[in-house]
Amino acid sequence: MSIKNIRLEVMQFLEKNVDSFVDQYLIPVEKIWQPSDYLPNSEGDNFFEEVKELREIAKDLPYDFWVTLVGDTITEEALPTYESWLMDVEGIDNVERNGWSKWIRQWTGEENRHGDMLNKYLYLSGRVNMREIEMTTQHLINDGFDIGTGTDPYKNFVYTSFQELATYVSHNRVAQMAKKYGDNKLSKMCKMIAGDEMRHHHAYSEFVTRIFEVDPSEMMLAFQYMMKQKIVMPAHFLRESGQKISTAFEQFSDSAQRIGVYTAHDYVEIMQKLVDKWEIDKMSGLTDEAEKARDYLMKLPARMARISDRIVVPQESHIFKWVEPAKI
Repeated sequence: MSIKNIRLEVMQFLEKNVDSFVDQYLIPVEKIWQPSDYLPNSEGDNFFEEVKELREIAKDLPYDFWVTLVGDTITEEALPTYESWLMDVEGIDNVERNGWSKWIRQWTGEENRHGDMLNKYLYLSGRVNMREIEMTTQHLINDGFDIGTGTDPYKNFVYTSFQELATYVSHNRVAQMAKKYGDNKLSKMCKMIAGDEMRHHHAYSEFVTRIFEVDPSEMMLAFQYMMKQKIVMPAHFLRESGQKISTAFEQFSDSAQRIGVYTAHDYVEIMQKLVDKWEIDKMSGLTDEAEKARDYLMKLPARMARISDRIVVPQESHIFKWVEPAKI
């Protein structure tokens, strides 16, 4: 049997549990928070006073903070790209609307709220160039992304396990910084988003745990493959208006590293957490090739930590069209 057919068989085997995954890791629409719960109420008599207060508090937030918040927002708003990618994964059938496609649609529905809330906050803040942000978001959706997983569900679930934890770290740090600068409402918004990301991380990492139980060697090789090629962020094709696909993502990453929102050390920590979570050291019954992959994975975080220690982040902020220094 081909690797592709085995992947499909495993996905069909796990699909029997998708409804329980939905119940355990996702929240019904009527019960989950919505962006309007945390934003000024446009129907209320105090709307303009609330917006004025939001804008006053926003004045105290520094340049790199705004760049990071904008980059996070654009990343969240490119959800249509991520859903369309995942719908192509082996075992996920949106035509027949199988259990896995139900999961992807409902996961996307939860994630979509994040960009909605942050976009409205940015718009009301008066501190950013919304038209430039909107053009960057449209470019990102137009350009799509390539995360190096192909249609392989094993690789895709490693990616989402890693990525959901990375976005938790980023949103949680932004929440902490917003609170430090006195913006308690923005802090609460980012805290709520971070909570969703952690819950989704638990889901995708559980999918990988289940695959390890039935196909350990191939899952180990997929994990090694993704760690070798490195996890690229969903917005790695980020570009500003008038640019071709460029270095904008690196410059955004520099801003995030400079203020400690998401750093090379965080990347290494996430890798170690996945190695620990999936108990890579305890895996048995592996093929020789998978044993070598396991040895590689066990040593990788320490090696990557040494490399991350040598990374030098530019001290000067790149000036983005999204955020005009005169407004900050």
